[in-house]
Amino acid sequence: MANYIIIGGDGKEYGPVTDADVRQWLDEGRLNAQSQAKAESDAEFRALAQFPEFADALAAPGAPGTSGLKMAAPPGSNDDYLRRDYELDLGGCIARGFGLLKSNGGLLIGGVLIYGLIQMAFSLFEKIPLIGYFFTIANLVMTGAFTGGLFYLFLRVVRGEPASLGDLFAGFRRSFGQLFLGVLVPGLLISLTMLPFLIVFWLKLSPLVKGLNPDAMSQQDAINMVRDFISTALLPSLWVLLICIIPATYLSVSWKFTLPLIIDQQLDFAAAMKASWRKVNQHWWQVFGLVLLIDLVNLAGFCACCVGLIVSVPIGLAALMYGYETIFGAEKS
Repeated sequence: MANYIIIGGDGKEYGPVTDADVRQWLDEGRLNAQSQAKAESDAEFRALAQFPEFADALAAPGAPGTSGLKMAAPPGSNDDYLRRDYELDLGGCIARGFGLLKSNGGLLIGGVLIYGLIQMAFSLFEKIPLIGYFFTIANLVMTGAFTGGLFYLFLRVVRGEPASLGDLFAGFRRSFGQLFLGVLVPGLLISLTMLPFLIVFWLKLSPLVKGLNPDAMSQQDAINMVRDFISTALLPSLWVLLICIIPATYLSVSWKFTLPLIIDQQLDFAAAMKASWRKVNQHWWQVFGLVLLIDLVNLAGFCACCVGLIVSVPIGLAALMYGYETIFGAEKS
């Protein structure tokens, strides 16, 4: 199946995308017969009207015409959402997520289970001596693609678009490198906020473990060691941890929609981080409230002997995507 590069209405290149993506953008009016595109193997751009494989899509009733039209831009070039305000209905997002699960339970639960099994498989392989390091690196590289694919699956269902479990792997063909960076860069920056705690904790812990020989310790020595660890290292460092959690939480919430923006609107990771930051901080506490509410739903699922997570995780993901649509989706008339 061929992949295509598209020039949007803003003059930027988007892709590579599949023929299914091109057809979807034609159907949505984001592209028309005059839109410039090329297959990955082509040397030059040409109008979509010159691609025989899209003749049926362009000839379909209601399809964009071939003249007198302004070229529509694919996702990523429309920044209308940056100029408008929003209001999140926290309870409504959860309720709609529950309703979506009731009507699409097999697909959504299946996607979450496959994602979870993949992560479990990586965790098991990472414990294998010698080769485990390769699986650790592979997991780091592919986490963005899998997580982005999970968001993409839920987003298509939220929008009522055709969706399948294959969408879970869409991240490997839609901005794989940007999804990797969309996990790596925010993760590193958020981790840096915890550095003061790690430094203080190690400075207090190192005198306790210096010269320690676990094999020569008696049971009473071990008990005393745990007591000293809590009183000398952990508790005195706790106040630093609590302070560090504040900027870590702020950044985590501010960049919450980085991966959905990358896979949905084909933004690069820096633009996605900037857009997520800008929109979330219009109403940071609302987004934080939604994230907190989703965490509480998942906590309830975990307390139900962990089995409840099969239900709570899809509800939470659907609720987050409803929040994404409220903030970044097309303006409803």
